[in-house]
Amino acid sequence: MSRRPVTPGALWSAMLAACSRPAADGSTRYRYGPATAQVADLLVPAGTATGVVTLVHGGYWQAGYDRHLQDAVAADLVAAGWAVWNLDYRAVGDGGGWPTTFEDVAAGADHLAVAARERGLALARVVVVGHSAGGALALWLAARAQRPVGAPGGAPVVRIAAVATQAGVNDLATGSGDGLGGGAVDSVVGGPPSELPERYAVVDPSALLPLGVPVLVVTGADDPTVPPSQSLDFAAAATRAGDDVRLEVVAGEGHFEHLDPASGVWKVLRDWLAALP
Repeated sequence: MSRRPVTPGALWSAMLAACSRPAADGSTRYRYGPATAQVADLLVPAGTATGVVTLVHGGYWQAGYDRHLQDAVAADLVAAGWAVWNLDYRAVGDGGGWPTTFEDVAAGADHLAVAARERGLALARVVVVGHSAGGALALWLAARAQRPVGAPGGAPVVRIAAVATQAGVNDLATGSGDGLGGGAVDSVVGGPPSELPERYAVVDPSALLPLGVPVLVVTGADDPTVPPSQSLDFAAAATRAGDDVRLEVVAGEGHFEHLDPASGVWKVLRDWLAALP
């Protein structure tokens, strides 16, 4: 009996088609590439979802951190009626860096369209929410519709209706100059803006304004990890550029409260989501 040879591309397409896996928490894991970190978890509420929140985790783009940082807030969003796309990506030290981390985030965000078709999920109201380093990635996803020349990931498949950055590294060039995360910005972009201006021009959210969608910028006033100036300065710049920006600085809270559904910074996010048109 003759057999048709299976090409690597066809084999990979078949693997993707069969890769959704239910988990004990009710989520379904989807794989958008062959690497361990090229996955996202889809969680859906009972009944019709209010919309979809794509969560992008932080960790200064370094290996050792993953989407499970967001599990508690993901569950809270589902309880509030939102579907959640909890996105992972390759980080520096695990095959990430330039341009892989950005290409992964773009591909993972676009793969929501595949999961939505499978689950009958509407994508008319997709909001991207990123924490810390994930805040920069979330803003960058919102800016992809502009398709700057040379940007990783290409044109978006899923339209983003709004974006939130929680204690985000919203200005990569300034973050590089300030040495945030022990040089984390340089590690993911490949160097400082003085050496690689063309890269910063296509991935730094502060260089891509206006975003053209509603933006929430929220930070704890006592954040020791990402200085609140990253939020204050970005919100001012986005407002000057014409974006619809809400800035919230929550007294008495720091960096990791954004991952706690009982925190003040998380309540700000929930209230903002509830008020979106």
